[in-house]
Amino acid sequence: MTFTQQLAAAWQHNDSLLCVGLDPDPAKFPAHLKGRDDAILEFCKNIVDATADLVCSFKPQIAYFAARRAEDQLEALIAHIHEQHPGVPVILDAKRGDIGSTAEQYAVEAFARFQADAVTVNPYMGRDSVEPYLAFPDKGVILLCRTSNPGGSDLQFLETNGEKLYEHVARLAAEKWNSTGQIGLVVGATFPAEIARVRQIVGDMPLLVPGIGAQGGDVEATVKAGRTAAGSGLMINSSRAILYAGHGEDYAEAARRAALATRAEINQYR
Repeated sequence: MTFTQQLAAAWQHNDSLLCVGLDPDPAKFPAHLKGRDDAILEFCKNIVDATADLVCSFKPQIAYFAARRAEDQLEALIAHIHEQHPGVPVILDAKRGDIGSTAEQYAVEAFARFQADAVTVNPYMGRDSVEPYLAFPDKGVILLCRTSNPGGSDLQFLETNGEKLYEHVARLAAEKWNSTGQIGLVVGATFPAEIARVRQIVGDMPLLVPGIGAQGGDVEATVKAGRTAAGSGLMINSSRAILYAGHGEDYAEAARRAALATRAEINQYR
C-alpha cells in the first residue's frame, strides 16, 4: 500500500485528520523515566499506543532523536508503530534538502534505514533535489511550501512571475513534479489564508499542517481553509500540546485525552 493510500484509509478508519508529532524532550519527561537509557523510546511508545486509534499519522522529528544519539530508538519506535498499529503512516520530519548523490543517501536514510512512510523535504534547491525521494514509489514526499514560522515570509512571500514564491512551489509540485502522485505540501496553520490559496492551486493533494496547539494556529480556520470536498486532505499536526498534556506517570492517558479533544475539535469543522 502506498503512503497516499495508507493516509486515505487512516482518515476514514480513525475518523481523524490529526497527526501527532513526536518531538521527545527528556527535560519534560515524567520523573519516573528520567535517567533511563531507553527513556525516549519508552516515552514515545506509550504516547503512540495511547493515541494510535485517534490519528491519521505520526510525525517523529529526527532532530530530537539525533541530538541525543537516539537514532536507534527512532528506528525501534517506527518499527513499533508498523508492528503494533499497521495502517497508521509515519512521516519522518527531517526537512532534507540537497542534490544528486547526497539526496539519494538521505532518501535511503528515511525509507530504507528508518522505514518511514513519508519524509519532509526542502524543495528550494529545485526538482533534482526532490527526484531521489520520488524513486521510492510507495513513499510520500512532503515539500515545504508555506511554513508556520514567522520568518517564513522572508523568502516565501517574494514575488516571482506575478505570484508569491510559496504559490510557485505549490504550482510546481502540483503541475510538474507530482507525476507519480507521491507529493504533499507543508502549509502552516498560522496562515489560514495561505492554506486556502494552496488548496486552490493543488486540488486534493495532501497537506501537512503544523502550527495548532502551542504555536497558536486556529483549528476552525485551518480546517475550513484546507479541507477537500470530501472533508479530508489534511494532516493537522499537534506535538507539545499532546505530548506534554500530563507530567506524571499517567502522561499517556493525559495525551489520549488531549488527542481526543483535538480530534473532536477538528471534526466539528470537517
